[in-house]
Amino acid sequence: MLNDEGETVDLYIPRKCSWTNKLITAKDHAAVQINVGHLDDDGVYNKQFTTFALAGKVRGEGVTDSALDKLWQSRREEVKQ
Repeated sequence: MLNDEGETVDLYIPRKCSWTNKLITAKDHAAVQINVGHLDDDGVYNKQFTTFALAGKVRGEGVTDSALDKLWQSRREEVKQ
């Protein structure tokens, strides 16, 4: 919900899993959100990042590492890394 100034005022904003594209519920205590930092040409962090959210089901299946790797490989070209 937005107020008159256009700011978000909801107390809870649900997230979606970056891998399965399903809603991460408030009761999913195994879900994680990971920020992958961007590097410049010299390999130094440039204060920019890409955020990935992974549901507890993905973590429970043991595919988090491969999911994060494939997500980053697809997003890597967009951020020119």
